[in-house]
Amino acid sequence: MGRIAVELVPRDDDDLKRDVEVLKKFPQVDCINIPDILRYEVKPWEAAKITQPAFPTIPHVRAMDIDLSQPLPMIEKFREYGIKEVLIIAGDPPQDMLHKVFPTETIDVIRKFREELPEVKVYAGIDQYRSGIREELYKVERKFQAGASGFFTQPFFDMRFLEMYADLLDGKEIFWGVSPVLSARSRGYWERKDKAVFPKDFEPSPEWNAKFARKVIEFISGTNGGLYFMPITIDIKDYLPQIF
Repeated sequence: MGRIAVELVPRDDDDLKRDVEVLKKFPQVDCINIPDILRYEVKPWEAAKITQPAFPTIPHVRAMDIDLSQPLPMIEKFREYGIKEVLIIAGDPPQDMLHKVFPTETIDVIRKFREELPEVKVYAGIDQYRSGIREELYKVERKFQAGASGFFTQPFFDMRFLEMYADLLDGKEIFWGVSPVLSARSRGYWERKDKAVFPKDFEPSPEWNAKFARKVIEFISGTNGGLYFMPITIDIKDYLPQIF
């Protein structure tokens, strides 16, 4: 069975503690993934102080926040909390102009992690919607050659699209993204912002989304990859019981 990761948003320590206690009730969950959301003060690698003792934690690192002329600023926290995996993403430009960013690319940070934290397994992102398939596969190969051991995708909503990508990425370790979409407004957001693809039979209902998630779980059985839950619009205590 492939691994199952659940994304936890690091709003504050109390929220993280509550979410970890919920996840302990689901033995199917193997690890926690923590995004870097600028409006929250808790950084993903700092959140690992709470999550790592219970679950292997995979924090996000935004490439544009990394100054290549300086050592990685999170080295001490990674080693202090025993973090062994990381997901490198490009990152969205900050709305706060006081937040300093750099013209750093994902591949640069992958290499920097391999050099400065060689004991940490590096994952990179796949955005199956932002460009043509050939171009995205080229980016995947470049990240793999730079030192990425595996990949996390954007959420899929269509099994046929997922299966096509799985065929094209055969041999790579992939965490296939799944995110519940429970309203027409939420669907419109994914279609407008991320150019996501929905099947003809899609329904913004808990039942449809749970059924799709179970299909992905069945699909990853026997693979070396996994599933990546992004429960953005629903509490995990309400979402996970619908699936497991």
